[in-house]
Amino acid sequence: MSFAIIKNSDFRLVAEFAQPDTKKRLSLGAALAGAGAFNVYRNTLGQLILDPVKAVPASEAWLHENSKALASVRRGMEQSAKGQVHDLGDFTKYTQE
Repeated sequence: MSFAIIKNSDFRLVAEFAQPDTKKRLSLGAALAGAGAFNVYRNTLGQLILDPVKAVPASEAWLHENSKALASVRRGMEQSAKGQVHDLGDFTKYTQE
């Protein structure tokens, strides 16, 4: 699988000369900006990238595993954002109460 890790090259220094504690922990504080989980990448120079991630519920994972279905959903979202919609009427008779 090929994907870009660097999605935006606009990096800013958020802490200078940060040092880990005796247990090799590094406090990132406000630099995390509310993110809860990360994929951690390290290159041969020892540089680290923290890429924020979110968990996907198992019941929705199929969509992310099916590239054709995901492309269809993304296409539909783009069409909707452009106002390219068609009213198909009322679907309440298909809902369960």
